[in-house]
Amino acid sequence: MLALRARELGADLGTAAFVVALLGIGQLVASLPAGALVARIGERWALVGAGLLDAVALVGAGLSGSVLWLSVAVLCSGMMWTVFLLARQQFMIEVVPDYYRARALSMLGGSHRVGLFIGPLLGALAVHQWGIRGVFWLAAVSAGIAAGIALVMPDPGAESRHEQAASGHLSVWSVMKEHRRVLVLLGSVVVVISASRAVRTTLLPLWAEHVHMTPAETSLVFGVAAALDMMLFYPAGWLMDHRGRQFVAVPVVLAVALGTLLLPLTGGIVGVTVVALLMALGNGLGAGIVMTLGADASPRLGRAQFLGAWRFAGDVGVTGGPVGLAALLAVVPLAAACLVTGVLGLAGTAWVGYWTGRVDRLRRST
Repeated sequence: MLALRARELGADLGTAAFVVALLGIGQLVASLPAGALVARIGERWALVGAGLLDAVALVGAGLSGSVLWLSVAVLCSGMMWTVFLLARQQFMIEVVPDYYRARALSMLGGSHRVGLFIGPLLGALAVHQWGIRGVFWLAAVSAGIAAGIALVMPDPGAESRHEQAASGHLSVWSVMKEHRRVLVLLGSVVVVISASRAVRTTLLPLWAEHVHMTPAETSLVFGVAAALDMMLFYPAGWLMDHRGRQFVAVPVVLAVALGTLLLPLTGGIVGVTVVALLMALGNGLGAGIVMTLGADASPRLGRAQFLGAWRFAGDVGVTGGPVGLAALLAVVPLAAACLVTGVLGLAGTAWVGYWTGRVDRLRRST
């Protein structure tokens, strides 16, 4: 709907695509400041503030009369979304016991998937009733409700904030410097996982168009894949808690790698659906994996600052995956790009498997 709203305001295709990209750019630039903010004001007030400001930004997007003001609103919404996600993760880490951590964070990731599934359906009703602007009214109300729920939640991080205050101020940069080895090595795992997920959602519709599938058929394929994806978040958490993080981290990247290698062999809706389901299987099993790895690696003191850097690594992957694919498509045909992406994905699978295996062995030893 962002692209359609931009087009409605007179943007060309390239500008409309840039407006959509601003959502991710906002998340990227706000990741590190979000960690500092959550550490300073706590999870509850960060959730409340981010929810309310996001609602304001969404109302602004709906009321905007130019592409410029729409762009500003979208950028602000992306920044608030990062604050909300980080505070939400920090809250769950504080209240959930370690032995149940992966299941809790997988359910958190699963709730996000449910929202992504239901949101477009409700959005379609809003568009039918109020036009494209109706989507922004719906999103603003949802953000306001989320802020209201956060307002009545307990504040579990007060003790850790007092402990951190007693030990002295910790900046984001000092936490990153102290834990730079973990952030570089495991952060690279997060980049690979996030890039794989982003490539999946970029490459599939491009191939569907390449084999002359209609937009309705493409939407149906994504809907079926999303349904499978949603069904797997609790089993994913159970596997992580009982068998280790490696058991779900590897399938995320491997499924995308195999799927992209198989895509050039498909020629219609049946083949594309099979590949989409394979990728959804891996992605569903990986629900919550990035948040869980971040929770495992984060220190007690300076956790919010650490998680801000962790989110930055994930956002680099989310942004870098499609950018890398676009650069590849500029020099090779789509089928060749699928093969190159698949081979890189297999290499990424080995990297992810090695380091998540190290994480599992360390957890068992402690």
